[in-house]
Amino acid sequence: MTAYRPIQARIHLNALRNNLKVVKTFAPKSKVLAIIKSNGYGHGAERVARELAEADGYGVASIDEAIFLRQKGFLHPIVILEGLFSEAELDLAIQHRLEFAVHNWEQLNWLKTSHVTTPLTIWLKLDTGMHRLGFDERDMERVLTAIDRLPMSIHLNLMSHFASADTSDDFTQKQLSIFNRVAQTLNCPKSLANSAGVQRYPQSHFDWVRPGIMLYGACATDEMVPGLQPAMTLASEITSLKWIEAGETVGYGQTWRAERRSLVAVVAAGYGDGYPRCAPAGTPVLIHGQRLPMAGRVSMDMLTVDVTDMADHVALGDEVILWGQGLPVDVIAQACGTIGYELLCDVTQRVPRVEVKD
Repeated sequence: MTAYRPIQARIHLNALRNNLKVVKTFAPKSKVLAIIKSNGYGHGAERVARELAEADGYGVASIDEAIFLRQKGFLHPIVILEGLFSEAELDLAIQHRLEFAVHNWEQLNWLKTSHVTTPLTIWLKLDTGMHRLGFDERDMERVLTAIDRLPMSIHLNLMSHFASADTSDDFTQKQLSIFNRVAQTLNCPKSLANSAGVQRYPQSHFDWVRPGIMLYGACATDEMVPGLQPAMTLASEITSLKWIEAGETVGYGQTWRAERRSLVAVVAAGYGDGYPRCAPAGTPVLIHGQRLPMAGRVSMDMLTVDVTDMADHVALGDEVILWGQGLPVDVIAQACGTIGYELLCDVTQRVPRVEVKD
């Protein structure tokens, strides 16, 4: 018998499938490119791809993520959202029947000088104002001419990316206007909406939507979306209980001081598991359905919780939910000044992923 630390990330398979259905209710006329980069936002890329098999395609960040899915037997269209990082990747992309973004002149030149004659599907990236990747609107005529002159047949898709669809309506409308100006000159499939766009801007849905975080049941905007379910519950157990007197401190740096005689629970979870070290005292955990505040700093392998208010109802081995069902990851992210995306992706490999159907 092998023993493990009690922390685990429970992956709710039904939630993944449910959340895809929610996406389709928002954008019923669009195809869905399910974004499963960064190991499926920490949930496991193969697992997520399997549960999201009813998506029309998968979006990944790099060719190694795409090849991994091909080697696992997935036949869906797979789009490399950052495009090719080197000319040498082109042959691999063709070998594995991959689609990819083209967002700069160097990538276009790789195609121009290539020996390849195989038809390719490329996703032409337009910079509508995020100023991260993509061609400027003023260069699009020249770009399209260069694509027409490539030595291989090209199936073209037009794409761009929202910078702040979760918060800024004015800037998002500006991006939409730029995209529409270019899109109306092209007779090809188009894609713009990320999760926030799916939820807030139906006019951005076009032919393909590209949901990411909402597939995992976390928030893309400040608004909770009815029907979405958390796909990961990070849970552990109480491993120690200790009474301390008023005025005594807990943890590194003595940053938390008891204002009364207090019962402190030690939980087997820490930043070595991906729980954020920056989580301040007061960040909630869930024990027996009740939110209780963390006390003191997060350690590598442990964190401490003030459980005084339910001292008569806690015991060693009690489950502690760090986020997930009953405690949205976005609540923890807000306490830490970050976003749910980061917390989900940061769960380390030493934390076992346990599949559950519920």
